[in-house]
Amino acid sequence: MPASTPSPAPPAPTSPAEPDAEGTTDSAQTTSAAPDDTRSTTAASPAAQDPTGEVAGEAVGETPGAPRGHGAGVRLARLRAWRERYPRAARAVWWATTVLSVVLVYLALLLPVPLTGFEPRMLLRLPGEAVVIAAVLTALPRRPRVVVAALGGAGLAALTVVNLLDMGFGSYLGRGFNLVLDWELLDDARSYLADSLGGTTTALLTAGVLVLVVALFAGMAAAMVRIGTVLGRDAQQSTRATLVAGTVWITCSVLTVQLAGQPLTVHRAAGALNAQTDRVRDTLRDEAAFGKEARADRFGNTPAAQLLPDLRGKDVVFTFIESYGRSAIEDPVMAPGVDRTLASSTAALEKAGYRAKSGWLTSATYGGSSWLGHSTTLSGLWIDNQQRYRTVMASDHLSLTKAFRKTGAWDTVGVMPGVQKGWPEQKFYGLDKVYNAFQLGYQGPKFSWSTMPDQYALEAYQRLVHGKQRDKPLMSEIILTSSHQPWAPIPKMVGWDQLGDGSVFGPIEKAGRRAGDVIADTTASREEYGKSIQYSVTALTQWLERYGTDDTVLVFLGDHQPISRVSGTHASRDVPVSIVAKDPKVLDRIAGWGWTDGLRPAHGAPVWKMSAFRDRFLLAYGSTPHPSGG
Repeated sequence: MPASTPSPAPPAPTSPAEPDAEGTTDSAQTTSAAPDDTRSTTAASPAAQDPTGEVAGEAVGETPGAPRGHGAGVRLARLRAWRERYPRAARAVWWATTVLSVVLVYLALLLPVPLTGFEPRMLLRLPGEAVVIAAVLTALPRRPRVVVAALGGAGLAALTVVNLLDMGFGSYLGRGFNLVLDWELLDDARSYLADSLGGTTTALLTAGVLVLVVALFAGMAAAMVRIGTVLGRDAQQSTRATLVAGTVWITCSVLTVQLAGQPLTVHRAAGALNAQTDRVRDTLRDEAAFGKEARADRFGNTPAAQLLPDLRGKDVVFTFIESYGRSAIEDPVMAPGVDRTLASSTAALEKAGYRAKSGWLTSATYGGSSWLGHSTTLSGLWIDNQQRYRTVMASDHLSLTKAFRKTGAWDTVGVMPGVQKGWPEQKFYGLDKVYNAFQLGYQGPKFSWSTMPDQYALEAYQRLVHGKQRDKPLMSEIILTSSHQPWAPIPKMVGWDQLGDGSVFGPIEKAGRRAGDVIADTTASREEYGKSIQYSVTALTQWLERYGTDDTVLVFLGDHQPISRVSGTHASRDVPVSIVAKDPKVLDRIAGWGWTDGLRPAHGAPVWKMSAFRDRFLLAYGSTPHPSGG
């Protein structure tokens, strides 16, 4: 006889686990129990998420009667069976993933916040965008809701990445991230980390950042889908809650209700998106406007004979000291040591027959991008972004250094220990010869980002250029890099006759502080920054004492302030500038500038925009304007 068919087993009781999407409740799928000796077990698998947004993990031991296989339906059935078997664990997972989703989206909607001076109370806000998101997701049917939530999550992740970059740029460069111009600076940041922390550490950090970005996109999309699923379970209740939240937000916004001393309601995400849109639009408009500005040059058509007649016969040296800012002279932590160095250097130069006058210039950049400060000083144009820099470098605008070459009365040379690749800017600056990091004969160790100590670079300049006999006087542009962040390790002065090929700095580099120890310590960074400025100023002024002549004219200045972690959140963009000479006529020409005697500018000394220096310098030393373009 045929075997009889067993009666269906009664349905299992409903689990107290959370209900499925759209208000339905999972029911256990049951089959006849297999004999104990044939029951199989499977290894645990990671937590998974079903199409409705429910999250659970597969059981360590397969639920009796659970379907076997690998299809999506089978996996979903296993998850439901696991929830029925472990209702408390399922409920805990459900709540945990929901809360984490809300927190992730909530934090993303509160960005950007300042990195310097951040306080937890800044996160006690009600983002208006959260109400809009809830309203949209509640109103949509299930399938469109999932699609919109996933795309919205990816968009919010992209905005979060931009906001994090904006926060980093604000902390280091004192400005926001520019979507059009600043992507290429990320490679410069990677190179800086490689020089400071080593290639292996930088590679690991880079890989970690990429993984986090991918995880952010995936996590944010999943979080938005989860939130949409929760809202869709009971549309009426979600709608009522959204209306209440919207009413509260509007009321608090109108009444300017505050919490912990700050407005309770915010709309940061919308504001950030609007700011980026404005920044892109302004950047595109600025390109055409600046191109016209660069073509207009007050001295563009000045004949060679009418350029710099009052400096003929002088060896003129323009020197930029990396990160030499006003904070080095006026900050209570750094100033005492730097002031002592400036005072002793002024006295030593006076003993050698030199006099100095000093003032302030407001830099076009802050915390980094030194080339913007260099080009602004020497071009007479305000170059505060990469687009302007590229525009002026490709133009025939007359740079201050090129003016010396145009006269035919000077040989022109550049000493660039920070340049380690091709440097097409040589043409714009009008330099006959440029010595880069590999052409100065240095065989000693690098000091973090700096390829060589300033003292060695200056001695190499003396040996290769300044100390040689020549038919014409010399105009030089020198970039000193020992005061570049992270300010560890810092070189020490050695006897000038002991420099050799730089190997003498080996023990000094090994004994110095490690970059990784200083980067993460604000106090140490400020202290070491001050010491690095003392070193650079000492090296430069000792070079002048040792090798300067009656015809040497030294112009030196900072290119920008150090990062805000060192200079302070409200620091100015001012940098010191000094002109030093033996010939009293050189300083007499700038007597009307109101600058301070000595190497330390007074607090109330005149402050000019850095872009004003070229024209003032040319006029002071007898140049006659003959405009071109514009």
